[in-house]
Formats: sequence, C-alpha cells, structure tokens
Amino acid sequence: MNEDAGQGWRWEYEPDYEHVAKGLSERVVAEVERLAGQLVDLAEMGIDITAIGDGPRPGAAGGVRRLSVLDDGFMLVLPLPRLQLVAVTYICPPFADL
Repeated sequence: MNEDAGQGWRWEYEPDYEHVAKGLSERVVAEVERLAGQLVDLAEMGIDITAIGDGPRPGAAGGVRRLSVLDDGFMLVLPLPRLQLVAVTYICPPFADL
C-alpha cells in the first residue's frame, strides 16, 4: 500500500486486507499489489485510470474495473479520482492458486 496517504494518489484494500486478500498465496497478493501500484503511478502521471480494464458499460469510463491477474485470475478495483484512491475490492486468484 502507498504509505504517502494524503500526498497524492494511493491504493488500499477496501474494506481491508482481511476481507479482500487474506488466505491468498503470496504470489497472487504480490501481483495484485504490483498492479495497484502501477495504477497509482499512471494516475499520478495524469492518465485517466477510470477507463482501464473492463467496466460495467463496454467502452465507457467509470465504475468498478476488472483487471486480469496472472494467468486466469482477476481483481476488481474502483478508481476514485476525487479521493485520489484506487480501492482494491475483490481478488479472484488464478485456478492454479485455489
């Protein structure tokens, strides 16, 4: 998690690590955290991250975004530009990690 809370963009597990990532393998958690960090980096460069990944309306920005994790897993993130926050809300690990 970005430790510079209040100093620009950051990411967090929502509601917390225990509810989103507890029990997942270290490689899955590391990949999710790497991807979340990359989203923060993109947002800090001024790129609109509300359109990255698959959203609720094809071709439209906004809402919860689905991003691939490793082979066949995925994570759901909610970019919140007004709060400068990327909220990681759900992780579905790859089949090999179940």
